[in-house]
Amino acid sequence: MKTEQNLLDISEALRAHKSDAFLIVGNSNNSDIFYSTHLFSSDPFAYVQTKDASETILVPDMERKRAELESRVSRVRTLQDYDYRGKIKERGDSAVAYCDCLAQLLQELGARRVAVPRDFPYHIAQVLKEDGFSFEAIRSPFQQLRAKKSEAEIGKIRKAQDACNLAMKAAAEMIHKSEVVNGHLNYHGYDLTAEKVRAAIDITLIEHGYEAEGTIVACGKGSASPHWEGSGLIMADEPIIIDIFPRNKRDRYYADMSRTVLKGKATERLSDMYETVLLAQETAISMVKPGVRCSDIHSRVCEIFEEKGYATYKSGSSVGFIHSTGHGVGLEIHEAPPVGERDVVLEQGNVITIEPGLYYPDVGGIRLEDLILVTADGHENLTEMEKRFLV
Repeated sequence: MKTEQNLLDISEALRAHKSDAFLIVGNSNNSDIFYSTHLFSSDPFAYVQTKDASETILVPDMERKRAELESRVSRVRTLQDYDYRGKIKERGDSAVAYCDCLAQLLQELGARRVAVPRDFPYHIAQVLKEDGFSFEAIRSPFQQLRAKKSEAEIGKIRKAQDACNLAMKAAAEMIHKSEVVNGHLNYHGYDLTAEKVRAAIDITLIEHGYEAEGTIVACGKGSASPHWEGSGLIMADEPIIIDIFPRNKRDRYYADMSRTVLKGKATERLSDMYETVLLAQETAISMVKPGVRCSDIHSRVCEIFEEKGYATYKSGSSVGFIHSTGHGVGLEIHEAPPVGERDVVLEQGNVITIEPGLYYPDVGGIRLEDLILVTADGHENLTEMEKRFLV
């Protein structure tokens, strides 16, 4: 839907950097370009916002009509408006011809000093520098805007977490219904593996319009490596960390959830680790509200672990609690605000994870993760899945 007023005005940031415009080039996998345009495209296109907050997108010719209908940006230009095909013949290089089109657009907008995100394509910047444009790579001003979600964005994240909840239930149900055979789990006559649990998660997500890459189903001692995806047999009496972070295929918004379960008998040590992680998580969640510093939440989690006799990286340990307490979730699985050592203050509309964990290579890992919305006077937990260690 088109907007008359630019609700994503970044002119203040441009003035601070003495820049005439902010330029992004990419496709919809670039979170900032999707956020700023609402245009879903697998082909690269360009977005420009000038210091007076006017916006323009430059798209391939065949995308003009769709861009005019779907993009939130009213001013749409196509490559052929700048004789792209003629420039290819003249230059003998489509990539250089594309840069020439961008140069004409920037000249048309009166932009010579251009701010770009830090991951801006090097070749484009080099070619345009030869045409007299200057560039400054800055932290994207959209990242801070993205941290505070609108009601529409919150609705999309809710739906993503609902799908995540169904997928987690499917995984837990497989483990619950399995039998213990020779020390490992057997599901309906077949050995249960991390790969089969992941397949059940993927099928559930696909049925609801979601996809997930890097889903973790990590059993046993290997789960002490927080990002190990897991492989092979699911064993009895050992912790199984399941971490699912699905994204909607169309609207691109993520959700995130982790649970740790165990089939069989847990040792006293594993049970104590689980209860301590649960206490740390519940305490951290209870602290979430506008105005609270993320560093205070993180420090309290570390204190709880240390009070219970578990090591943290703050004391230089490479085992125990070895990562931050959480992170923002939206168009990227890890975005602002970070819930760690930085003194970032929570605001209404932030969506964050709270995910403390303990990791010891001799027994494995325990992690619990919920998705939390910061509300006007507190928080709302968007995660419905129960927390039950023994299944």
